[in-house]
Amino acid sequence: MFGFTKGEENPPHSNGEEDEETSIEPISGSWFQTALPVFACGAGLFSDGYINNVIGSVNTTLKAQYGTVYSGSNAYKYVSDIAFVGTVIGQLFFGVLADKWSRTNSLMISTVILIIFTALATGSYYHGDDVAMFNMLTAWRFFVGIGIGGEYPAGSVGCAETSGKMKAGTRHRWFILFTNSMIDFGFVIGAFVPYVVAAATHNGHYSTIWRTSLGIGVVFPLVLFVLRMRLKEPEDYAKNAMKKDTPYLLIIKFYWWRLLCVSTVWFLYDFSVYAFGIYSSSILAGIYDDSAPLTTIFGWNTVINIFYLPGTIIGAWVSDWMGPKHALVLGVTLQALVGFIMAGVYSKIEQHIAAFAVVYGIFLSLGELGPGNNIGLLAAKTCATGVRGRYYGIAAAIGKIGAFVGTWVFPYIQAAGGDNAVKTAQYPFWVASSLCILSAAIVLFCIPNVGQDTITHEDQRFREYLQSQGWDTTQLGISKGDGSEEGVATQVDEKVAQ
Repeated sequence: MFGFTKGEENPPHSNGEEDEETSIEPISGSWFQTALPVFACGAGLFSDGYINNVIGSVNTTLKAQYGTVYSGSNAYKYVSDIAFVGTVIGQLFFGVLADKWSRTNSLMISTVILIIFTALATGSYYHGDDVAMFNMLTAWRFFVGIGIGGEYPAGSVGCAETSGKMKAGTRHRWFILFTNSMIDFGFVIGAFVPYVVAAATHNGHYSTIWRTSLGIGVVFPLVLFVLRMRLKEPEDYAKNAMKKDTPYLLIIKFYWWRLLCVSTVWFLYDFSVYAFGIYSSSILAGIYDDSAPLTTIFGWNTVINIFYLPGTIIGAWVSDWMGPKHALVLGVTLQALVGFIMAGVYSKIEQHIAAFAVVYGIFLSLGELGPGNNIGLLAAKTCATGVRGRYYGIAAAIGKIGAFVGTWVFPYIQAAGGDNAVKTAQYPFWVASSLCILSAAIVLFCIPNVGQDTITHEDQRFREYLQSQGWDTTQLGISKGDGSEEGVATQVDEKVAQ
């Protein structure tokens, strides 16, 4: 597993439930020593949440500073969405890189990209030309998206592999707390920091507000960069990597259906969750008008984002208790129920903005308890180590495409209500809740259970499949010349042969 270079690992031992050769036990040392590599791998997704959410406040501030010069520019339309494009490219590229080259080195590169281009976005400038400066900000945001995309296949798969060293019965929760929960915390902090800066500047000095808010996004990747400098390759990756030959036809034959199902659920979730930001705007519009100071806007935006946290934190323990498959089904089923209720009583509940905000917050929390927490976990643990980066990268990229499609399609769903304001608000809830039911059905009937030691069993199952197809499994693993522990791949093959 991922570990720090100064630490030592114990060999695998039997836990009484599995074969002695394949079971995994936690490494010796304190809980902190065991958990720190898990954190270092997965917590980079905090930057995803922060950088994606803070741009909304940056947009608001730039509009207040430059007026129609900004709102009439192309940057106003694309500065938020362009990161999605970069993220998709990063997810696909780093998915291949993490499998074919190195987990740790891929993580380092994605971190460096995040640091450099977030800093460049913060300092966006072009010879005093405002519109050109907006375009520079948009361009840097694209490259920031590539860095964010790299955190998914490189960081999350490493986090999944490393969590196998945690105590059995707790492994799902630590993966969730260091991945999806970090995204949600990033969303909250990404809303809160602009509030603090706006309060400190008394709602003035707009350039200070948006540049400082963006610039603080450099701090967390810098901290992670220092932590990640001491990471070494995961033990599972050293044993099962496909660095030489990749039998793509066999992989597609073995995993195509499972990948399709996981990707579809991720697409459906992001399709709804990102597009439902329209209701945040509706809630805020009912609380203050266009003349409200930035502190009011940013303060309420923080409150709405806090709704994500109860779902992801409580859900982390639910996933260990029920298993991620059934936790996801539970979450989307309850979310669908709440969504149908909100659609049915919208004409009454919209008159009470506080009540609507609370029920909407419950809707968001249930989404985090279900697919928000578990779809990445399922993507990371339903495939073998040798193809995990590519498998996860494809699923995550399709999810991000769903987010882009959702933000584009939802206005048309609203428009289907015509001049009836109630129907324009109800229709998205009908659609999203129906998609929740579809997601529950796909997961329940098409995706396997994921246990505490699924990664170990999946590697064994995939290896046996490759051998049955006549593929030479001695190619798996990192050779001595690649810098791995001596003989590790050979030892694993000898065990399998026995």
